[in-house]
Amino acid sequence: MSESKNLSRSGPAEGSTPPKLDSVDRVLLRTLAGNARVSGAALAAAAGVAESTVSLRLKRLAASGYLRGYRADIDMTALGVTVQALISVRLVSIVREHIDRFLEEAPHWPGVLALYHMAGVDDFLLHVAARNAADLRDFVIEHLAEHPAISHTETNLVFDHVAGDGVGELLR
Repeated sequence: MSESKNLSRSGPAEGSTPPKLDSVDRVLLRTLAGNARVSGAALAAAAGVAESTVSLRLKRLAASGYLRGYRADIDMTALGVTVQALISVRLVSIVREHIDRFLEEAPHWPGVLALYHMAGVDDFLLHVAARNAADLRDFVIEHLAEHPAISHTETNLVFDHVAGDGVGELLR
């Protein structure tokens, strides 16, 4: 599970264009993507700039929506959370009110690690963690089966999860 400190939820103001990333910005983001706890001095050395420049750049990257937060990778199994699932969710109908309500509610349900709004047969994909199969069943019954806007769900158990590091390559 990732715990995060959100810096900016909305990014740049509506209609504004975020500033273009230069090579220093890309190095900073690539370095942080690999280790969000890296020191300012290490970031400065990696980017070839002063620490004060790093501080100003990070503030600007956050304000312009490029840097949304810092995350800790928490070992769920060590916490006794042994079950994870990806749950496909299909709404009764594609009505803005139902979509907005689901987007507002679902991320705050217990055990929800991520929520994806999808195109295709299913409307949403939930990544959920639970202490055991009974807790997962209870989650599905309490939050999904009884939800008036949901017509169908399909639960897939996660056997293993490996985080990707592909963002670094996108920043080159």
